[in-house]
Amino acid sequence: MDDSENSINDMSLMPIAGLLRRLAALIYDLFLLAAMVMAYALLVITPLRISLYGMPSNDNDWAGFPIFIKVLLILGLIFVLAAYYFVCWRKQGQSMGMKAWRLKLQQSSGELANASQCWSRALLAPISLAFFGIGFLWCLIPPNNECLHDRLTGTKVVVLPKSK
Repeated sequence: MDDSENSINDMSLMPIAGLLRRLAALIYDLFLLAAMVMAYALLVITPLRISLYGMPSNDNDWAGFPIFIKVLLILGLIFVLAAYYFVCWRKQGQSMGMKAWRLKLQQSSGELANASQCWSRALLAPISLAFFGIGFLWCLIPPNNECLHDRLTGTKVVVLPKSK
């Protein structure tokens, strides 16, 4: 067995992350996501508003947009936020918050999640959180202690050992 097989086997034996660690990592990520929302507003929504309607006369920038443009803008924002997680998870299995809390997303085999797992997870995780966090509370149920979106996508979040 070579070193890469050993490392994959080692990664598949890592402990599953608990609820508090996951939420702590999510709080860290929320700061970056908030900055991404502001950048999206600055680079997409504001220029669109100005090009269609000129400078706004009040603080309600959404007032002039027809409903289909509002829907497209919201879908665009969801795509941008999901793409952040997709890139992080596909590249190294960790978002910024996950790095800080030594968490890593992987398949049960220990390999990085594939593209469809990353996209599915990026879209399912907010839904799990939206309904009173029920999808996240799912990780309190033994024996696997996995969140609902982990189970639905065939992934798991593990705790990495402290580096020496």
